[in-house]
Amino acid sequence: KCRTGPLDIVFVIDSSRSVRPFEFETMRRFMMDIISNLDVGPNATRVGVIQYSSQVQNIFSLKTFFTRADMERAINSIIPLAQGTMTGLAIQYAMNVAFTAQEGARPLHKRIPRIAIIVTDGRPQDRVTEVATQARNAGIEIYAVGIQRADMNSLRAMASPPLEEHVFLVESFELIQQFAKQFQDKLCGVDMCVEREHGCQHSCVSTPGSFYCECNPGYRLNVDGKTCSPIDACADGRHGCQHHCVSVRGSYSCRCRAGYYLSQNKRSCTMIDYCSFGNHSCQHECVSIPSGHYCRCRSGFTLQPDSKSCRATDLCNGVDHGCEFKCVSTEGSYHCVCPEGQQLQADGKTCSKCGAGHVDLVMVIDGSKSVRPQNFELVKQFVNRIVDLLEVSPHGTRVGLVQYSSRVRTEFPLNKYHSADEIKKAVMDVEYMEKGTMTGLALKHMVEHSFSELEGARPLSHNIPRIGLVFTDGRSQDDISEWARRAKESGIVMFAVGVGKAVEEELRAIASEPVEQHFSYSADFTTMTHLVENFSLNICPEEGKGETEIRSPCECEALVQFQTNTVAILQSLTEKNILWARSLAQMTARLEDLEKQIANKK
Repeated sequence: KCRTGPLDIVFVIDSSRSVRPFEFETMRRFMMDIISNLDVGPNATRVGVIQYSSQVQNIFSLKTFFTRADMERAINSIIPLAQGTMTGLAIQYAMNVAFTAQEGARPLHKRIPRIAIIVTDGRPQDRVTEVATQARNAGIEIYAVGIQRADMNSLRAMASPPLEEHVFLVESFELIQQFAKQFQDKLCGVDMCVEREHGCQHSCVSTPGSFYCECNPGYRLNVDGKTCSPIDACADGRHGCQHHCVSVRGSYSCRCRAGYYLSQNKRSCTMIDYCSFGNHSCQHECVSIPSGHYCRCRSGFTLQPDSKSCRATDLCNGVDHGCEFKCVSTEGSYHCVCPEGQQLQADGKTCSKCGAGHVDLVMVIDGSKSVRPQNFELVKQFVNRIVDLLEVSPHGTRVGLVQYSSRVRTEFPLNKYHSADEIKKAVMDVEYMEKGTMTGLALKHMVEHSFSELEGARPLSHNIPRIGLVFTDGRSQDDISEWARRAKESGIVMFAVGVGKAVEEELRAIASEPVEQHFSYSADFTTMTHLVENFSLNICPEEGKGETEIRSPCECEALVQFQTNTVAILQSLTEKNILWARSLAQMTARLEDLEKQIANKK
């Protein structure tokens, strides 16, 4: 048997019309004689057979059969094609199809020899030189066997070098069976690993006429083709170790840094919980770290020099408490209080809002390029600070928002949202427009659309105040005077807020009378929070019109209380005067009676 190592062998058999039936039978026996001496199997030598004439036919591929009996049955069932002699076409098929992984050829990196045995009896009817060169360059070793009328030049053009070992010419079909034994010896050769000093560090693998070295698992062959080096299994980065990878003879193991232990999956690391040992002595909280642990105090307490005990701190001075009026510290906590006459709101920080009246408020904000994205975010925060002042509801205050640059866009109308939270979320979702500053166009849009009943403004007959707030940071690129005038003539109370390069003349033109109470200015965006306070004082006037009133709840409650107390005092005084008058009349009557009695005695 030929046991020099696994091979991938494909027979390329000429079945043209020049090959007579009895001659084709000798070709069958030639193939079977060679196969009978091969060690065939899926991990040993694999065999495929194709025949050709004017076309190519696959008899069986390298992956079809793995026993000699199955191969012999398939070879015996071949029916010759009996047409032309397209040898170049057959070599092309062997290269592109027969020796592919899909058809059962082992990958090139396994270095299993790919051998094509071409058996032909005549001159090719197509070109073979170029396609044979391509096949040899693709790693296919070609043996060219010519019988009887075969063209020697064509055989030499097809075969691999050295030609004296790969080109054979047999005088007749009768002699091909005798040639099979000689060819098998050439194909198998001697065991080069035994006959030669191979120099392989680990193991030697024989191939026909040669050999190659292989390394044990966990090692790779060096560039000298003989020595081996351990494979660094950590180098490719696919180990999955969270901390450290340690390579060990082609494999690896994971290790953790100090203060961690390896988890059950043998890859991830878990920090050692030093606090769980129970000896930390921390008064409040123990926090584990890789190097040990430390003590931490709860909010409102400070860690003492012993690094274990805690002491209460004045949280009002140490945290951003957010109290609108005053912060009061308690042990480990704090709370907010409001001035007399005002109530703390549900957020626990702010005091009574301007909620006694109802308004329709439309804010028109400048989204031009000069504002810049980071400042536009501050503008949105400014808008939400104003919303925080209001009692928003369908029957209370309604809020709409318009943004403008070179064009105008309604972000949401007055009837879109019915709570402050909805409005504030929608404001933060507004996208910055950039481009120009068409303030006049924005005023026109506000008058014609924003305060229409279609977009949620309540009818003028309801006497709900309409308030427009225009926010800008620069000079308008169009005229504002006409639509500022129309806005005020239509009953809209106009407020103008300017920042940075805003033009005072334009702000005054927009603002309602008295102008000083209806326009505000800040030098830059980061210092404009005080404008919110100015706006809150002016948007809550002492008296409203019609069926609702807009008052400061603090002023209103104080006025009512004063009025109630005064009326009570006046009523008390009146009652006392009536009693005193009655007593005086009774005394006068008694004096008159006494005078009469004295006169009668005289």
